[in-house]
Amino acid sequence: MKFPLLAPLALLALAGRLLGADSLVPENAADFARCVPAGAAVKKLAGDMGFIEGPAWLPSGVLVFSDIPNNALKQWSPAGGVKSFRQPSQNANGNTLDAAGQLLTCEHTGRRVAILESNGAVKTLVDAYEGKKFNSPNDVVVRSDGTVWFTDPEYGLKTDPATKRKIGKEQAGNFVYRHDPKTGSTTIVARDFDQPNGLAFSPDEKKLYVADSGAPRHIRVFDVSAQGTLAAGRVFCTIDKGGPDGIRVDRDGRVWSTAGDGVQIFSTDGGRIGRILVAESPANLCFGGADGQTLFLTARTSLYAIKVAVTGATR
Repeated sequence: MKFPLLAPLALLALAGRLLGADSLVPENAADFARCVPAGAAVKKLAGDMGFIEGPAWLPSGVLVFSDIPNNALKQWSPAGGVKSFRQPSQNANGNTLDAAGQLLTCEHTGRRVAILESNGAVKTLVDAYEGKKFNSPNDVVVRSDGTVWFTDPEYGLKTDPATKRKIGKEQAGNFVYRHDPKTGSTTIVARDFDQPNGLAFSPDEKKLYVADSGAPRHIRVFDVSAQGTLAAGRVFCTIDKGGPDGIRVDRDGRVWSTAGDGVQIFSTDGGRIGRILVAESPANLCFGGADGQTLFLTARTSLYAIKVAVTGATR
């Protein structure tokens, strides 16, 4: 079927109708309605990319995200569409902002968390623990005290076909780390993950949620002490379609997780509220837009968005 030539806004509206007709699947109707307006539609904003990840909304009004295999950071804005942000990116993955508004980026081939300083320089924030290189930092969040928390699975390391071992792996496992830029100290806060991936704090920062996209395919939650240690780790929820990757928490403490079928939303007690189905499986997500109520989804080769009824605990 061929469509007539349409203006870009008309095309966007058409795409929203096509993708959004059956995309909302409430499991708790009342709670779902507080999260996603009735009739909201998933809209495709851009496509034809490699494998995109790590969306972060900047105060300047642009979304920055990673195209991992194309070794690029890209940006999207309503007026300008997709443009280059930085290339090469060292096969960047997760992105976030620190308290000063500087962009932090997890780099696979750089094996570090990098910081884009206000003068435009890209520097290493942290790249090793006890003198040994990280595996391939994946996702990162910043607590209000300025500490940087990140996951370090081994997805970015190549496998030796003969031994089936990861080439260049120096760490004894796949850990979750806390780095304090003020003191320069780096500590392991969680060791017993298969492949730790997305992570997010609760609005009061008393809990940390960490996705394990390896064999468990669940999200765990930990109590966070004032000293920055974790305790009482327990399974918060399990993803039934695919596995969890990127996660975000909204202002009311609900957890939004990517999954094989789209986005799954969970209440603070771990009960699933509902799903937002997406044409391509999302790898990550973030809240953004002028009012903070647009949910952006990096999904394989394409960027999607949907208007929601809440804002994120952080963007």
